[in-house]
Amino acid sequence: MINRLNAIIPDERVLADEPMSRHTSFKIGGPAKALVIVNNEEELASVLKLMNEEQAEHILVGNGSNFLVSDEGYPGIVIKLGGDFESVTRDEEDPLLVTAGGAKLLSAVSSFLIEQGLAGFEFASGIPGSIGGAMFMNAGAYGGEMKDIVEKVRLMTPDGSEIFERSNEEMGFGYRNSAIQEDGSIVLSASFRLSEDDPAEITVRVLELQQKRNSKQPVNYPSAGSTFKRPVGGYAAALIDEAGLRGYRVGDAMVSDKHTGFVVNVGNASCEDVLSVMRHVREVVKEKSGIELEPEVRLINCAL
Repeated sequence: MINRLNAIIPDERVLADEPMSRHTSFKIGGPAKALVIVNNEEELASVLKLMNEEQAEHILVGNGSNFLVSDEGYPGIVIKLGGDFESVTRDEEDPLLVTAGGAKLLSAVSSFLIEQGLAGFEFASGIPGSIGGAMFMNAGAYGGEMKDIVEKVRLMTPDGSEIFERSNEEMGFGYRNSAIQEDGSIVLSASFRLSEDDPAEITVRVLELQQKRNSKQPVNYPSAGSTFKRPVGGYAAALIDEAGLRGYRVGDAMVSDKHTGFVVNVGNASCEDVLSVMRHVREVVKEKSGIELEPEVRLINCAL
């Protein structure tokens, strides 16, 4: 498999036995069989075609900000987008439309939009993820979600055979959900409909949200963001706090004492440490409130 990948992708972008701890915001995870960085649509299509032909286990990873990977690692191929997928451009004919590649970080898109005097993306400025991950999860914060600003998304089928577009409506955005979670389509780029504003005013709003995030969230520790989804009729953090679990710790994995919605890596936490904390939290919250929390973090080669 490595030899066949090397026939498509230069050797320096095919990393055998690559530790996933280097590619996740949790800083946790054993080695993948190989991690492949693809820089354009042709390379991606060729790699996906190979995966399909070989029926090889594989997964696409963006910024790795919502992943918990097993200590044993991942037994398949990890595909990561780079190169052309890190572009961001403003449409010359439709200046309120901006297109960003699937690998572009939300923070970098936000900086570009400030320079361009385009507003509407502020809520996403501090989310530590990529455009592709944001489409997959319908990422949101502080009252905004991707579904509010996305106009269209350019996608590739899981086997690499076709490129197509979906409108906002066709993306089926829901709470931390989208249609691509069902069909496995890969985000090549997304286009956003924005509005003009004074760059100074946009900057003020971004800085206010950044300060709010820094004051309330444990940004000084590795994590995967919110560990559990918001349950119907409540908030995961409040339920966890009310259950007396603030600061609950197994090894170096801990329920943040700053924001109980986060499980953080306070040192050298293992995947099993994090899972143990998550299992205990679910069990105690269910016992005390009757509500069963569902993980928001994606579990790779591991399970609760």
